[in-house]
Amino acid sequence: MAQEIERKFLVKDDSYKQLAYNHTHIVQGYIASGQGRTVRVRIRDERAYLTIKGPSADGGLSRYEFETEIAVSDAKDLMAICQPGVVAKTRWLVRMDDGHTLEVDEFDGDNEGLVMAEVELGRADESFKKPDFIGLEVTGDRRYYNSHLRVYPFKVWGRGDASSKDV
Repeated sequence: MAQEIERKFLVKDDSYKQLAYNHTHIVQGYIASGQGRTVRVRIRDERAYLTIKGPSADGGLSRYEFETEIAVSDAKDLMAICQPGVVAKTRWLVRMDDGHTLEVDEFDGDNEGLVMAEVELGRADESFKKPDFIGLEVTGDRRYYNSHLRVYPFKVWGRGDASSKDV
């Protein structure tokens, strides 16, 4: 079983852009989401993926993940049957001196203004060097799950609409 182990952080400034070696545009929709499980369709520049994620048993640090590449035309067809709301973002890749790669997501549309970084780890207790632009850790905080941002976008936060219920 493929386990994804990742930690998520808010980003304090845009200095990551000068450190990035690549960036891509991502649009994703959700065929199904709830009880910590998601079936996602993602178009990343000229490639597309279907991803299934299971619930986390350790506070959001790790969860089952299955991902397979699909034809972009199929992804576009699947986007038409997704639940309402899409998540759009630019992903910046920053290679760290310790061998890790940070994925920094700068959200667009209804989530504009939100910038998060995540690092994938080989073990839950694995350490990594945090760059200066990394801020508060939000691992396990459901408000920052992409599937939640689809339903409760960042633009409505502060109006009492960004509950942390499981979506």
